[in-house]
Amino acid sequence: MKAFGYERAKSPAEAAAAVARTPGAKFIAGGTNLLDLMKLEIETPSHLIDVNGLALDRIEKTGDGGLRIGALVRNTDLAADARVRRDYAVLSRALLAGASGQLRNKATTAGNLLQRTRCPYFYDSNQPCNKRLPGSGCAALEGFSRPHAVIAASQACIATHPSDMAVAMRALDGVVETVRADGSTRSIALDDLYRAPGTTPHLETVLDKGELITAVTLPEPIGGTQLYRKVRDRASYAFALVSVAAVIQRDGSGRVAMGGVAPRPWRVEAAEAELPRGAKAVADRMFADAKPTAQNAFKTVLAQRTLSAVLVEAKG
Repeated sequence: MKAFGYERAKSPAEAAAAVARTPGAKFIAGGTNLLDLMKLEIETPSHLIDVNGLALDRIEKTGDGGLRIGALVRNTDLAADARVRRDYAVLSRALLAGASGQLRNKATTAGNLLQRTRCPYFYDSNQPCNKRLPGSGCAALEGFSRPHAVIAASQACIATHPSDMAVAMRALDGVVETVRADGSTRSIALDDLYRAPGTTPHLETVLDKGELITAVTLPEPIGGTQLYRKVRDRASYAFALVSVAAVIQRDGSGRVAMGGVAPRPWRVEAAEAELPRGAKAVADRMFADAKPTAQNAFKTVLAQRTLSAVLVEAKG
């Protein structure tokens, strides 16, 4: 691990300004992803701004009946919150499927959203990876691509986004709140947070340099049967080959988001109109532009079958 400076921020605006003015600086909270990457020298920040003391660890009701989740709320606390379990059950289920208890005790809401891909080529510094070293190429294109994206990828990168929580929040229409280096704030719909890989896959979000996530807000509860199903290579904690976050109403309508298939949580609202017709109709719309490799073409079928199982479960 390379040497780095360290300081504790006293306010969100101060933290944002510190990262913005310091070359190579990064925020650190739980550190469950960043510290691993630093040990491998994939991430080499020159300076760390500790945001753990910023009182961003509360879960509060909003004025419109929704829920505001602080950026530093630990995954364990979020999954166990009575309001989340009652009104946003798909989120609680996704968090419990996402990692071991030890990791959930440290991992934060914002960190979960911003975690880096688990593509094996990203972690192997002997292999070309445009996320790790822009312009070096993408080894996955001609290499082992079984766990990779089947839609919305590019010739520069076919990695998937690893977060389970983000998939559930996408189904719930989550909105990210941030503070910038100049102290201004903004709200970003979760679907707008993540950039398409295009030719610059190392630019993963629309956040400005130094922009700090302070919270995620969820709108008022929408009811329905809320389920999260994750298909992975082993039953112990692993990243999704395909996951489905679904909110299904009694009349058969609902919302569906998927993980493990794209560079961001994958939701196609137009496809949700097909829910009364069944999983195949929905999947056909969601993956109409899919461009899988020979090794991961099974994912489109697996996604349909996983959604079918979720719909059967939702009907009781």
